[in-house]
Amino acid sequence: MQEQSFPGSHPALNQPIDELALAEIKSAILTKLRLAIGKDAGMATKRDWYKAAALALRDRIVHRWLMAEKQSYDEGRKRVYYLSLEFLIGRLFTDALNNMGLLPVFEAALGDLGVGLGELRKCEPDAALGNGGLGRLAACFMESMATLAIPAIGYGIRYDFGLFRQIIAHGWQHEYPDEWLGCGNPWEFQRPEVVYNIHFGGHVEHSDDRGRDRATWHPAETVEAMAYDTPIVGWRGQHVNALRLWSAHAPDPLKLDIFNSGDYLGAVAEEARAESICKFLYPNDESAAGRELRLRQEYFFVSASLQDLVKRHLAADGQLRSLASKVAVQLNDTHPSLAVTELMRILVDLHNFRWDEAWKITVATLSYTNHTLLPEALETWPVELFERLLPRNLEIIYRINVAHLALADQRCPGDIDFRASVSLIDEKSGRRVRMGQLAFVGSHRINGVSAMHSDLMKETVFNDLNHLYPGRITNKTNGITFRRWLMLANPGLTDLIREACGEAVLDDFSRFEHLEARASDNSFQQRFRGVKHQNKLALARLIAERNNIMVDPSALFDVQIKRIHEYKRQLLNILEAVALYQAIKDEPQRNWVPRVKIFAGKAAASYRYAKLIIKLINDVAEIVNNDPDIAGRLKVVFLADYNVSLAEMIIPAADLSEQISTAGMEASGTGNMKLALNGALTIGTLDGANIEIRDHVGEENIAIFGMEAGDVMIRRKQGLDASDVIGRSPRLARAISAIESGAFSPDDRTRFQSIGHALRYLDHYMVSADFDSYYDAQRGIDARWQVMPAWTRASILNVARMPWFSSDRTIREYAEEIWNVPVHPASPRLLQEPGAQRGATR
Repeated sequence: MQEQSFPGSHPALNQPIDELALAEIKSAILTKLRLAIGKDAGMATKRDWYKAAALALRDRIVHRWLMAEKQSYDEGRKRVYYLSLEFLIGRLFTDALNNMGLLPVFEAALGDLGVGLGELRKCEPDAALGNGGLGRLAACFMESMATLAIPAIGYGIRYDFGLFRQIIAHGWQHEYPDEWLGCGNPWEFQRPEVVYNIHFGGHVEHSDDRGRDRATWHPAETVEAMAYDTPIVGWRGQHVNALRLWSAHAPDPLKLDIFNSGDYLGAVAEEARAESICKFLYPNDESAAGRELRLRQEYFFVSASLQDLVKRHLAADGQLRSLASKVAVQLNDTHPSLAVTELMRILVDLHNFRWDEAWKITVATLSYTNHTLLPEALETWPVELFERLLPRNLEIIYRINVAHLALADQRCPGDIDFRASVSLIDEKSGRRVRMGQLAFVGSHRINGVSAMHSDLMKETVFNDLNHLYPGRITNKTNGITFRRWLMLANPGLTDLIREACGEAVLDDFSRFEHLEARASDNSFQQRFRGVKHQNKLALARLIAERNNIMVDPSALFDVQIKRIHEYKRQLLNILEAVALYQAIKDEPQRNWVPRVKIFAGKAAASYRYAKLIIKLINDVAEIVNNDPDIAGRLKVVFLADYNVSLAEMIIPAADLSEQISTAGMEASGTGNMKLALNGALTIGTLDGANIEIRDHVGEENIAIFGMEAGDVMIRRKQGLDASDVIGRSPRLARAISAIESGAFSPDDRTRFQSIGHALRYLDHYMVSADFDSYYDAQRGIDARWQVMPAWTRASILNVARMPWFSSDRTIREYAEEIWNVPVHPASPRLLQEPGAQRGATR
């Protein structure tokens, strides 16, 4: 992979590197190499050098970490606990170096020792702890909480293999374990003294305790949760928080009597069952065993996290009645919804709180972020599974539901449909526990992640609950951390911005507005295009290395990078590519704009239709890229195994950002923000945060097409048959016919007939319905590209008007309006004071 240079993104870079600091860092790296790695410099591999440098950096982070932790407890500050099943943190080495202000001195020190920082960066695997936007959002939020000096801990699972490593073979996706921990992880601290018992199964015994019902859970199985801590560094290293991940183990890892009897596999069966909890993110839930494992995962990390934060609070405050005033717990999506019942269980069963008081504390402590309007994505679990696996939690759900339904009866007397709609138990689909409803009822605030999403929550999935609990739903539009997605990912553009806006822009993103004055300046435009061209050259080299496809860096780089899902509409994108290919074949003499369509993303292992779409993309690429009539004017590329590091290469090189989800189905999106921040123009529907991006960058600097959410709802009510729109569009009909007839799959002419059938008769995601609008918008993009000064001006204005989409802004809103915690952003003076740069290395 072509490595980028690293940004001069810190004020300390404008000062000469202190020789004493340089010598100190070199000595620290060599000491770690010898004493921690056990290697001499002459025998060390690049991976050895990486680990030594990472450990030397970690030592310097730990000092800030311990100091920040002590200070927040001494001051009695309220703490935030962020519960998420995903944390897609990517590589930490250069991120931490940049935020600590130590990137230049480490780069110089390593250079003096004969190794390059860029080479060492490749030795660090991407932490395989997430799937896509949900996990990356959690990572951005953790960095912003540290930047704003909010005392916080992120809680999740330490997956051994994460999601999966995606291999594309003959155009098909294949899944393999992602062994990100195979060579160790220098960033984490194992905490063997921090262990909690997590119970499953068994039965609940009830007794009378002086007129109060006392529940005692007698579990059939106990699993131990052990903590691993990773420091998350905020900007300028002012504050460091922890990401605490749980690993699962059996209390008795080896049954010695069984082993000695000769049953060697049976002797470790309990340990294998326990460890399965943290093997993979999102195990396939098509089987009953897979569904049970998912529920075990969710309860495992929720119970461990709540036990941990309660213990921390008791150590600091001595009593639990103050919990809500000292603790804010944010549930990232429905996966941690069991926090509602588990906190009640801890308060009522373990700490003897009366039910009503415990419920007030629980609701005041918890808040819930919803990420989807898809009813099927709001998790539900069979009551039978719950009863067998979590009997006490199911009892608590029933009791919560009794009071909840009583309120529903008061609000809408005799309305059976309303009662059924808000109930925590879905009685119509085989009796299932509704996790989205549970999180809603048990939280004092429920937030959507874009203005449109939050409004639609009130009108659709949570309409009746919003009527029952008015005022709970609020909006917190997502954001991204500019330190990762601009300063590190795009150093050339960062330097241009610093020059145009001043060094203070690194701390005050509102200063981006100064770019607007340079947007029409010919000289600045040329330099801006020069930065983009260098980024495209780097990506073109990567495409050649990985896919053996040669692409022209002067072509329009058209990018769609996200999880493969029908509502994301990669199918619409590749359908347009087929139509464009046919148009070029028809008129090869025409002056077509050269275009490279770049796809990346993973389909869930059990999502067969999404995997078929990946195959279609690769089959179309095989035909188009090798057709001499096209002469390279259209290329299609699918980059395998999409992760944070690959995104950091693609995003700075993108000219066009595909945000083309079916209107009303994308909650927010953050890829749209990253791409616009790096100067890509957006082509998209009025969906998710696209609406707010349009409002900020200006209608003239974005390409909007297709139906709006209301139009989609109306058309769906009319039916999913798209014969009408196909009949009116010869271009669409021809493209669909080519796909379903096998023009792109000559080895299997029937391979894509199911896709053709869906496009014709089951157009749930409005691919056919929106096709003509999308195709016309793309030809408008072609026309704009041919007037490069105007295109560049729009690109610069996209960058200039993106500061509102910083995750710092989002976290400020959470802190002020949901968590009630103060923020303390880093002061630019911290690393400008005499001796500060050298002191930071001690």
